[in-house]
Amino acid sequence: MKIILLAIFTTLLVFSTVNCKETRSNSNMNESETVMNDPSAKTDTATFGQGCFWCAEAIFERVKGVQSVVSGYAGGHVADPTYEQVCSGKTGHAEVVQIVYNPDVVSYDDLLQIFWKTHDPTTLNRQGADVGEQYRSIILYHNDKQKEKAEYYKNKLDKSGAWDNPIVTQIVPLTKFYKAEDYHQDYFENNPYQGYCSFVIAPKVEKFEKVFKDKLK
Repeated sequence: MKIILLAIFTTLLVFSTVNCKETRSNSNMNESETVMNDPSAKTDTATFGQGCFWCAEAIFERVKGVQSVVSGYAGGHVADPTYEQVCSGKTGHAEVVQIVYNPDVVSYDDLLQIFWKTHDPTTLNRQGADVGEQYRSIILYHNDKQKEKAEYYKNKLDKSGAWDNPIVTQIVPLTKFYKAEDYHQDYFENNPYQGYCSFVIAPKVEKFEKVFKDKLK
């Protein structure tokens, strides 16, 4: 299975972004929240950062087997951060999505494939015109198995020469996930004609749907 996925990985397309997101104020205070698995269903959880969380959320919400995607912040040192604090670059947090999925329908390997294929993991602290530590490429693993898989594929991809530059994706343990403000959730679905959504997210989603037709809901 790993050999087959590696062959697929070597044909990865690099998705670029072009405009920075607009910073908005929000009156709701951010709450610390970790998505918990539903004990009545067979689920697992993955947490990725690949630039703008609006983009990542729009992509993973379309994946068959994914039950929920929540935008948030992780990887930093400030508790209960706000969007404005994270954008300042002083919290150490990245914009991330936390994905609850059914592993019988979509595997962690599949999610890693989508992760690497829908952003550029070789650009340090940026995706397109979105620049800053909060836009870094990062995998926050929940257990040793996820860590092993993430490191395995990262090393194989680096050796494959899929990109001209080395992969800079961080692979670190998840210590705390903070749910982003309510207005960030389902942002693309709720604001399809907003400038960033129209010019950055929509083309990215369109490319994703063409490449991953067999994994769409």
